[in-house]
Amino acid sequence: MRIIAGKAGRIAIKVPSAVARPTTDFVRQAVFSILGERVDGAKILDLFAGSGALGLEALSRGAATCTFIDDHRQAISVVQENLAKARLDGGQAVKSEVALFLKRDAASYDIIFADPPYWKYHGDKDHVTDLLNSGLIPARLAEGGWFIVEISSRQKSPESTDFTLVSRREYGSSAILIYEKA
Repeated sequence: MRIIAGKAGRIAIKVPSAVARPTTDFVRQAVFSILGERVDGAKILDLFAGSGALGLEALSRGAATCTFIDDHRQAISVVQENLAKARLDGGQAVKSEVALFLKRDAASYDIIFADPPYWKYHGDKDHVTDLLNSGLIPARLAEGGWFIVEISSRQKSPESTDFTLVSRREYGSSAILIYEKA
């Protein structure tokens, strides 16, 4: 894996072994093509960060800050290594369960990424639906901000009264959902 574009473009990044399915270069390229100039100077929150690929890409392309959240110690360590290797400023890695972080955080973000483990089987935790209906994301999302989620392309787009689905784009086994506050 590598950072695709911007000041750290082409730099290879490390992926923690705990991450079963990092966001591919192809999907990241598509996401950042959609985002365009929205990234310039933006405050980013990268939930379920894993390697930090989405947030690193945002920082490389001009985001002002990115807070990376993951509950795996190895993932946080890898994000810190990737930030140092890419020489990107404005990144902060926080080891925390996502809901606990959102409950105690008071910041506002222009773009929030969430790439949780995919919901596959009945009984699996559906992180996206839980986040959409938790009431925690709207308080963290700046006016006009986007909540961008990666799910399995086989999964229906979760709905919430707090959000409007702006776009769903499918790329192989992944679907990118873009939500705005309702």
